[in-house]
Amino acid sequence: MKELRSHLKGGKLNKKLTLEQYNICFLKGTEPPFSGKYTNNHEPGMYACVVCGTKLFSSDSKFDSETGWPSFDRPFANKNISYSEDYSMGMRRIEVMCKKCGSHLGHVFDDGPTSTGKRFCINSLALDFIANQD
Repeated sequence: MKELRSHLKGGKLNKKLTLEQYNICFLKGTEPPFSGKYTNNHEPGMYACVVCGTKLFSSDSKFDSETGWPSFDRPFANKNISYSEDYSMGMRRIEVMCKKCGSHLGHVFDDGPTSTGKRFCINSLALDFIANQD
């Protein structure tokens, strides 16, 4: 954590992100399964990048994957997401990032239960939730 504090000290992100959010978004960490505040969120709305506010996922695409992280079958807009091969942890995965700011969000897998066949496994700490206004 001391290393994270030195990265944050005096920077713009110091006021916006917690140490845990910085670890996930910029050091490609992950939150423990079933610990995220959006894992069991079923409210209608939009999930946005915690760093820059880009709209990433709609609640319409969210499903319960029983993996412990919020899961979506598609992004809100393909233009808002970028991908990179990730060979960490001894396996090949596809990393998902916010295209605008480059923030690490999580990974996408080809085992989703809907017609897209995708499961975007995303860290709650990388997201802000904007509830629909009635």
